[in-house]
Amino acid sequence: MSRSRKPVNPAAQQALDQLKEETASEIGLKDYKNTYKGALTSADNGRVGGQMVRKMIAAQEQGFAGTSGQASTNSTLTAKYDANNKP
Repeated sequence: MSRSRKPVNPAAQQALDQLKEETASEIGLKDYKNTYKGALTSADNGRVGGQMVRKMIAAQEQGFAGTSGQASTNSTLTAKYDANNKP
């Protein structure tokens, strides 16, 4: 059985696209939405996805802890043990 390219929750697609745009601009990729992704390196595209995952994990951890506000990306358990995270 092949995997469907359809999102599990279609209503979340707009929020994910917005998160992707914000994340790309934070790491220095301007106008990511209108950029041909084939022209970017796989490292750049991977950086965007990785940062998105870190933000989503941070949001979930905040939800579990019952705190409000925005945490820095280095406050997650994943970021704490990230091999690429330089002290």
